[in-house]
Amino acid sequence: MYGPTPDSIYPNEKIKQVCFIKNVIKNPNIIIGEYTYYDDEDGAENFEEHVTHHYDFIEDKLIIGKFCAIGRGIEFIMNGANHKMNAITTYPFNIMGHGWEKTTPSIEDLPIKGDTIVGNDVWIGQNVTIMPGIKIGNGAIIAANSTVSKDIPAYHIAGGNPIRIIKKRFEDDLIDYLQKLKWWDWSAEKITENLEILLSSDLDKIKQIS
Repeated sequence: MYGPTPDSIYPNEKIKQVCFIKNVIKNPNIIIGEYTYYDDEDGAENFEEHVTHHYDFIEDKLIIGKFCAIGRGIEFIMNGANHKMNAITTYPFNIMGHGWEKTTPSIEDLPIKGDTIVGNDVWIGQNVTIMPGIKIGNGAIIAANSTVSKDIPAYHIAGGNPIRIIKKRFEDDLIDYLQKLKWWDWSAEKITENLEILLSSDLDKIKQIS
């Protein structure tokens, strides 16, 4: 056996609060890598409900890599939450209709932050809010109850509201090596054969992988 099939909704049928979310997403502007899961006993398969203010006309994307672990209560706030900021009022009169739609701003008038991108092997704790356009690097860890309002580098631990970098997970040489290794792109067979090494932080052992 080489792990669960990446095409399953529930990798373990006995634990249905864990869902491979790639297989339940319908919005083409949400792109999820294989083996990434959302853990929520109230309906992990409803992950898409946790991506808010995501409107087709803005065309921003949420992109999450492979092998990410996402805790319950996540909210990805997308660019549709942004209001026009270079006027006297930020109130969105246009969405109320009844004649006020004449003030609909153009995309250029809104503070669009771009796509939200989460790397591979990222662990996001419970009740985390991620603001529009944030970039989170491979191997990062986000502490529970955090508000991610700035980018997080690869293999760093961050937490708080507002978010702050707490520390690096590893020394730079190991981080650099892991960035080049890209184990998340290996076949299921190769991952299975090297699980013990992947669960180690011994750089010498990791460098033995061929």
